Amino acid sequence: MPVSAATADKLREAMARLLAGEPLHSNGALTKENLAREARVSHATVHRAQDILAEWDAKVAHPVLRTPGEIRRDETIAELKTKLRKANKRAGELQDKLDALATVTANLYRETIELKKKAARKPEQNRLGLLRGGNSVET
Repeated sequence: MPVSAATADKLREAMARLLAGEPLHSNGALTKENLAREARVSHATVHRAQDILAEWDAKVAHPVLRTPGEIRRDETIAELKTKLRKANKRAGELQDKLDALATVTANLYRETIELKKKAARKPEQNRLGLLRGGNSVET
């Protein structure tokens, strides 16, 4: 027994949404069960619509593992993973530079403290005189 014209229209509209990757009432997988869900008809009704099933089989000859929406999502995820990998690499490089600068700063601080201690032990030497090429500080 064939389906009514209204049901056939529902099925064709549902097919168009599924094939476009814009499902409203299903997960978007290109299956006959989702065709029924999209059209909001029973699975048995889909199987009674032989002409619509023939159209479906012609358009979905090979099972599609992912819907267009899933493909876009997966491409976006891959792109974001690539960006994250690059950002993490850059962050690692910057952290290495920061660590090196912290080491240099610590060494300079230590050297400054040592020079101040030496200058304090030799009050007869004028630090200004040292800067002008006067007496040198013994190391």
